[in-house]
Amino acid sequence: MRSLVVDTTPLKISPDFRRLWLGLSVANLGTQLTVVAVGLQVYGITGSTLSVGVLGMFALVPLVVFGLYGGAIVDHYDRRKVALVASVVSWVAIMVLAVQGWAGNEHVGLLYGLTAVQSGANAVNSPARSAIIPRLLEPRLMPAANALQTIGFQVALTVGPLLGAVLAAVDYGLAYTVDAVLFTFALGAVLRLPPVLPEPSENRRQRVGIGSVVDGLRYLGTQPDVRMTFLVDLCAMVLAMPRVVFPAVGIWYLGGGETTTGILTAALAVGAVTSGLLSGGLARVRWQGRVITWAITGWGASVVAFGLVLVVVGRDRPGHVLWGALAIACLTLVAAGASDEVSAIFRQTILQTATPDDMRGRLQGVFIVVVAGGPRLGDVVIGSMSSAVGEGWAVVIGGLACVAALWVLVRTQRTFWRYDARRVMSVPA
Repeated sequence: MRSLVVDTTPLKISPDFRRLWLGLSVANLGTQLTVVAVGLQVYGITGSTLSVGVLGMFALVPLVVFGLYGGAIVDHYDRRKVALVASVVSWVAIMVLAVQGWAGNEHVGLLYGLTAVQSGANAVNSPARSAIIPRLLEPRLMPAANALQTIGFQVALTVGPLLGAVLAAVDYGLAYTVDAVLFTFALGAVLRLPPVLPEPSENRRQRVGIGSVVDGLRYLGTQPDVRMTFLVDLCAMVLAMPRVVFPAVGIWYLGGGETTTGILTAALAVGAVTSGLLSGGLARVRWQGRVITWAITGWGASVVAFGLVLVVVGRDRPGHVLWGALAIACLTLVAAGASDEVSAIFRQTILQTATPDDMRGRLQGVFIVVVAGGPRLGDVVIGSMSSAVGEGWAVVIGGLACVAALWVLVRTQRTFWRYDARRVMSVPA
C-alpha cells in the first residue's frame, strides 16, 4: 500500500518546493472563490448569462498573449523576480476586487478589466513557477512533484466553488477578501525562494521580443515528443470535454438542476484527486508516452460511457433526480478525471525534463495556452454537436473521436510511444 500512496519525497527533501506547493495550494483555493464570485456578481449586475460568458473572453485573450510572451520573459530574467512581480500584480487586482465588492460596484466593465489583469498576470506567473520547480528537484522526482501539485489544484477545484458561492451569498467583498488573504501564502512562498537565474545559453537573444517567442515555437517544432504532449491533450480537451452539457443534463436527463450540475463537476475533480493520492507507483514508470496514450484512451472511453448513460436515460426532463443513473454517470466521470490526472502528471513531467532550461519558460507558456484554451474550444465543439444530435450522442461522438484521433497521432509519431524516461532523465536538460 505504501508504494501506491502519493510520493511525498519532494516535500521532505526540498523546503523551497514544500513552501511553494503549500502556498500555491492555499492560493488556488482562493482563486476558485473569486472565479465563482465574479461570475455571480456579473450576473447579479446584468441578469445576463451572455455577460457571464463574456468573462471567459476577457480571461482567455490575455492568457494567450501573456502566456506566450510571458514565457519568453521567464527565459531571460530571474524567474523568482518574474513570479514575484506577476504575483504582486495579481494580488493588487484581488484587493481592488475586494474594495469594489464591499463598495457595491454596479459597473460590469470594472469586473471585466480586473479579470483580464488577473488572467494576464497568471499567464506570466504560471510558466515562471513551473520553470522554477525543475531547478529545485532532481528529474526523477518530477512525476511525484507534479502529482502533488495537481492534488492541491484539484482539491481547490472541488472545495473552492462551493465555498465561494457561500461567501458570495453573504457579500461579494467577503469572498474577494478571503482570496486576498489566502493569496499571501503564495506570495510569501515565492518571496522566500532563492534567485533562479536562467542557465547560460548561446542561443538566447539579447532582448526579449516577438523574436524570442518565435524561437520558442521553432524549438517546439524540432521536438516531436514534447509537441505530442500538447497535441494529445488537445485531442482529449477539444474533442471530448463534456462539462458544457452538465447544465442541460441536470434539467433534461437526470433531474436536480444546479445541484446535479455541481455533483457532475465535482465527480471529475474527485477522480483526479483520487488518482493523485494513489500515484506512488508513477515515479517508477519508464515508458511515459505509453502511459499518457492509455490514460487519454481511458479518458475517451469514460466520456463515451457517460454519453451512453444520457442516451439510455433520454431527454425526458424528469421531475425528480434519477439517483441510479446519476450514480453511474458520476462513476464514469470519476474514471475520466482519474485518467486525465495521470495524463497531466506525465505530460508536465516530459515537458519539464526533456526541455533545456533556456526554453522551459516559453514552452511552459505554450502549455498554459493549450491547457486553458483546449477546454474552452471543447465547450464550443460539444456544444455545437449537442444542438445537432443532442447532448448524449454529442458526448459519445466526442469520446470516440478523441480515441481515434489520439491513436492516429501516436501511430504517426512512433517515438512518443517509445519515449524512455530513464534515458531522458540521465541526460542533463
